[in-house]
Amino acid sequence: MWKDSETELDFLDFDYLIGLLDELIEDDALLPSSIGVYGDWGSGKSSLIRMSMKKAEQREGTVCLNFNGWLFEGYEDAKTALVGSILDAIQSKQKLSTKAKKTISILYKSIDKLKFAKKGVRYGADILLSGGIGTLLELSTKEVINQVQDAVSTDNFPDLEEDKILEAIKNELEFKELREDVKEFQVNFAKLLEESKIKRLVIFIDELDRCSPDTILETLEAIRLFLFTGNSVFIIGADERHISYAVQRKFDEIEGQQINIGKEYLEKIIQYPIRIPRLSSTEMKFYITCLLFEKSLTSVEFEKILTLFNEAKSENFFKFVISFELINGKYTDIAEKVKEDIVVAEQLSDVLAQGLNGNPRHCKRFLNSLVMREKMSSYKNIKLDRKILAKLMMLEYFKPTLFKQIAEFQGNLQELNNQLSELENDKLSEENVLKIWNDDNWVKDWCNIDPKIGEVDLTPYFYFSRDSLNNKSFSSLKKLSRNANKIYEQLISGSQGARNTAIKEAINISDYEAVEILQMLFTKLIGTSNIEIDILKSYLEWGKTKESLYSQVLIDLNSLPGSKLKLATAPLITDYIKHTNQLTLFQETMENWKKENHKIVSALEKSLAKGEK
Repeated sequence: MWKDSETELDFLDFDYLIGLLDELIEDDALLPSSIGVYGDWGSGKSSLIRMSMKKAEQREGTVCLNFNGWLFEGYEDAKTALVGSILDAIQSKQKLSTKAKKTISILYKSIDKLKFAKKGVRYGADILLSGGIGTLLELSTKEVINQVQDAVSTDNFPDLEEDKILEAIKNELEFKELREDVKEFQVNFAKLLEESKIKRLVIFIDELDRCSPDTILETLEAIRLFLFTGNSVFIIGADERHISYAVQRKFDEIEGQQINIGKEYLEKIIQYPIRIPRLSSTEMKFYITCLLFEKSLTSVEFEKILTLFNEAKSENFFKFVISFELINGKYTDIAEKVKEDIVVAEQLSDVLAQGLNGNPRHCKRFLNSLVMREKMSSYKNIKLDRKILAKLMMLEYFKPTLFKQIAEFQGNLQELNNQLSELENDKLSEENVLKIWNDDNWVKDWCNIDPKIGEVDLTPYFYFSRDSLNNKSFSSLKKLSRNANKIYEQLISGSQGARNTAIKEAINISDYEAVEILQMLFTKLIGTSNIEIDILKSYLEWGKTKESLYSQVLIDLNSLPGSKLKLATAPLITDYIKHTNQLTLFQETMENWKKENHKIVSALEKSLAKGEK
């Protein structure tokens, strides 16, 4: 099993990105600076940054801090949490002089004022309305308490002089004073870095794209207002789209020129953007191979192989290929250990690179699920062939409907083998229930992947897949990225504008997540007594976005009871069938519907006939 988190081992060929980030961190001429490391959820942003920071923190005079804004969300203001965490890091990692201790004390006091201002805005109305001493004490600063303590009677709250309390709060929250304090904070912060002999302060802000839009903005404002001074480097690892969305959401009411205000704002905050590319098939193979080798070999053996790979890549990077021959030429004993791992990596790389948009985290989760199945079978003393398991899991992951169709043959092994063999050998008979997949290019490619499984007894493989067959998605695989969840919410919102926005985002979604969204929509569609037009429209529009979804939609439509369909659904279904050129295969569905709802079939036939001549 592999830990589902960042790593400090470079299995992603990020050496050139690590080098660039390290150079940006170390360039004195750029200080203070801000760097954005952008990429999709699970693309390896945190791993890349941690590898660079590991190098940076080894240098004398450099202090590094990892700040996770998501952990503080709901408990503390993002601005003060970030500033406070930085001061805590300086205090704990540096031996401070008396002068530096005094400066840091002043800075902590500035944070207290900011916290007071935040609470004062929140609770000021409550004090005005009730004059309650309880709320006042929650704000408690010495300045307020000293000014009102003489006026407070223990037994007689009416004696409390409200004017004095309000005047004290007004003074404490005086905006001019607050602005001056911000300027003073910047000066004192630069002074602290100098007095504590910190040559470079590197702050990595992680998980920002998991935060609420308000927290994202507060964090960006903290960088802009308070910490753009001294020898500091801020590195933000995030999905660029989510940060832009947070800014756009805040300022969407501003009138004027049609500009992408989210992008404009982000470009002002982030001076040096680094974008992580999606893994290609070759890179995915290298990543999968390294993950598998890491578990199959001892640490010493694995280190030898990594060194061998790096030497081969340095000789000719673009022609470097992992092969049994390469390893066997130097380490015969190791080569035999990893022979099957090389085959599995080759088998999976193309499919996962394309289907998961080259996403390392999704890939790792796929492998974790595969290993979990193997471990479960070992407790039953059953040996699963990893190559067969991997091929079957590809189907489960990317074509769940086809996977379930095949699984339905359990108990009739001969029929299963016949149906599956015909599919794999591209010799589908008219009686074969899998014929609907005959024109699906993804399925055709899958059939060509070794080994052929049409003659294999798949009973044990389906036995350890029962959680998926019962529609209980195995949790390690079914987590969608924030962007995918957002798309789903837009699709079910009932708003045409939101639907259009979601459809445009389809290009940024992997095949795996596209299938998951489609299934979630279909589950919602059939979850009520009547077919909702808006949900059906979203479902069909989403089904048009990728060719890999066409067969899935046709299967789903065929499972819909014709009695549930209203005449208003006919134009939507017709449009989908024409767009995807699925008329021949759709004829069988209409025949089924005709028995239950002749009117809807007549409407479909008339609509489909238009424009054919």
